[in-house]
Amino acid sequence: MIAEHKRRVLVTGGAGFLGCHLVRRLSREGWDVTVLDDYSSPSPLADNLPATMVVGSVVAPPPLDGPFDLICHLASPASPPRYLLDPVGTLRTGGEGMRQVLDLAAAWGAHVLFTSTSEIYGDPEVHPQPESYVGAVDVQGPRACYDEGKRYAEALVYAYRRAGLHRRSSVVRLFNTYGPGMHPDDGRVVTAFLGSALVGQPLPIFGDGSQTRSFCYVDDVIDGLMGILAGEFPGPLNIGNDVEVSMLELADVVERLIGSTGRQFLALPDGDPKVRKPDLAAIRELTGWQATTDLATGLSNTITYLRELT
Repeated sequence: MIAEHKRRVLVTGGAGFLGCHLVRRLSREGWDVTVLDDYSSPSPLADNLPATMVVGSVVAPPPLDGPFDLICHLASPASPPRYLLDPVGTLRTGGEGMRQVLDLAAAWGAHVLFTSTSEIYGDPEVHPQPESYVGAVDVQGPRACYDEGKRYAEALVYAYRRAGLHRRSSVVRLFNTYGPGMHPDDGRVVTAFLGSALVGQPLPIFGDGSQTRSFCYVDDVIDGLMGILAGEFPGPLNIGNDVEVSMLELADVVERLIGSTGRQFLALPDGDPKVRKPDLAAIRELTGWQATTDLATGLSNTITYLRELT
């Protein structure tokens, strides 16, 4: 009797926040997982992942024990403080890293799942943002290294499809994922608010706090990714929570959960989007997926995680 082939997956950026969750989910579902990560921004949950760990950069990958059936391409710093530390490196990860992944996938006959971002919509002039919206990114702004790196990576995926170089790919655009596994000094607003409140410091609110985001709990995001993988839907497809929350509203929820520690209003960073909310009609029609974790529950789980780190 011939043994059934165990599905093999390569997860780039698998030691990061989202990567750790995806690696564990894929392993539970029977995949043989290999992680490629340079550990430039690892999650505190990256220890003891159920995977073969390969240290290296997706821009110039070390030898990999292929072939793989699937490549989940998550490699990239995602928090502004991290990607602004090395803007050229962030752009190279977006562009050259994507090209390396597509060439490997073409050689192996692998399906590619690429996690793009809602940041490709820039400071949007269309609200909420459907996948058809082309975005409003300031290429001269400081955030462009991340936004344009992801936009170029998407463009490579579509160019490879049109040229017939590699067609088995799925593109997803993630909106403000949060939850256990984020690094405490991640720099994004959820960890900034929770981290400050937990040590009795005022919540750092940029601008007047009226800007909005749509926060999606990590478990819901992973469910959405798995549904897309099951159908190999090409996308692009938004994944997020369409409950829009202002920074002042987020601060209210944090204060209800932890207690009031005051608020400190700071200058709004250049290029910070005023609004963010996904149009989720496409993914709901294809997979029936929707986020189910409310903000208070997701934040409570994240608070428990952060307390356990100290």
